[in-house]
Amino acid sequence: MKADLRSLEEIGNHLDMKLPNAQRRQGKEEIVLRAPTVRDLLMYDYLKIRDKNRRLLPLLANRAQREYERRRRQRNVVLKARQLGITTYVAARFFLQTITHPGTLSVQVAHDQESAEEIFRVVHRFWENLPKDVRRKGALRTSRANIRQLLFPDIDSEYRVETAGDPNAGRGLTIHNLHCSEVARWPRDGAETLASLRAAVPREGEIVLESTPNGASGVFYEEWQRAEETKSARHFFPWWYEDSYIEDDPAEDLTEEERQFMARQGLNARHIAWRRKNRSTLRGLSPQEFAEDPRSCFLASGECVFDLEQVTQRMEGCIKPLDERDNQRLLIWWPRQGRRQYIVGVDPAGGGTGGDYSAVQVIDRETAMQCAELHAHFPPRELARRVAELGKAYNQALVVVERNNHGHAVLAYLRETERYGHLFEQDGQLGWLTSAVSRPAMIENLAAVIASAPHLFQSRRLWGECRTFVRQANGTTSASAGAHDDLVLAMALALAGRKAVAGKMARAQMEELAGLRVRELQ
Repeated sequence: MKADLRSLEEIGNHLDMKLPNAQRRQGKEEIVLRAPTVRDLLMYDYLKIRDKNRRLLPLLANRAQREYERRRRQRNVVLKARQLGITTYVAARFFLQTITHPGTLSVQVAHDQESAEEIFRVVHRFWENLPKDVRRKGALRTSRANIRQLLFPDIDSEYRVETAGDPNAGRGLTIHNLHCSEVARWPRDGAETLASLRAAVPREGEIVLESTPNGASGVFYEEWQRAEETKSARHFFPWWYEDSYIEDDPAEDLTEEERQFMARQGLNARHIAWRRKNRSTLRGLSPQEFAEDPRSCFLASGECVFDLEQVTQRMEGCIKPLDERDNQRLLIWWPRQGRRQYIVGVDPAGGGTGGDYSAVQVIDRETAMQCAELHAHFPPRELARRVAELGKAYNQALVVVERNNHGHAVLAYLRETERYGHLFEQDGQLGWLTSAVSRPAMIENLAAVIASAPHLFQSRRLWGECRTFVRQANGTTSASAGAHDDLVLAMALALAGRKAVAGKMARAQMEELAGLRVRELQ
């Protein structure tokens, strides 16, 4: 490889040019590169990687890497099993782009610090194993090779490896090649970080969003689902794309499911032996970490509190709101009807744009039918005003506010500023107290209503949160990483208030009947 500027530019213009078959020697083994491109030859001749046995070897594309290269476009979403080499391959592609196209900025973004350092070691190894005269005297000398950054001043190109913890990542930059690694494990503000990075990439730039699955929620799951809308190529690579995922001794006494699986995927009994061993070791995590199809690998991540099949069917059957207001923050399916009674469940938040949403659900007191939904970032005073308006619009509805945290302020504004009088009380205090005792009962009540009468709920936003509301390892229930549960909790509050009111009415009726019986006996 010549390292003068003109030679590099000439190579960069022909990276995808196909060449005749080429032979290379790796130790005592002859390697044949069939119909390689200039890029393939450069990777094999100049870029070194460490394999799983820590040997330093030329980069020879494996099945997943070859398939990615064949189908890639400018925008790509990659769903994969673990350790298939996609991150390394994308790093190699971007490294060659960076050193053969002057003025290029390539950025890889990892989900945490440790992963970012590992990716940079891969990239730095590429540069470190280039011929010494290229690194020291040619156009590829670096003025900086630290803090996860390679800067090539003679060609005005740069390679960076960042972490996803910064929501302002990418601001002020023009990124020509962007790889976002393990997006499903990015921090909770991952959507904001991704939006910032994506905005820094021009139309002709290349974007790769790549991850193993981590539940049917979060920014990566949404990107996978929206691939057609964003005009991104979907790439799915299952575990058997890695040649080493095989056992020496073939599996015996195959089940019917295993036979069908082998026939469907073109595998053999040695693959099945590895599959059995992997499932025995990882148990429930195996379908997630070593994906077999692009649907079950998402659903396998975490135990959903609600029936996923039912949730999916209901999302597809939701009717459109009769009215949408305030830029769709307020959705109305059923306006008030005559003198019917209603209940408003309120899950408050602090109001900042970076945290949880405030959520409000309006239900019919008699039937539990969802009538309206409010979902936005509101400070306590503004939320109290919106809730009072909804309560008045629905025949002075009973308002059930979670009094934990910000709920105290919302209740104070409702009572003192808005003069709203129909507020739920519990044990002589305004509002509903969500505790370690009351929360499981609330969720169980919601789950029971959903299971028996899913047609009562029309909000796709609510069903979307139901899909990502999971049982955690410690037994508690909440939104999975990267998702929200505000609408779920607001509905749980509304239904809990309904149940409590019904209980009070039942007790009052029993007491009245008991009093009548006593008077009759007298």
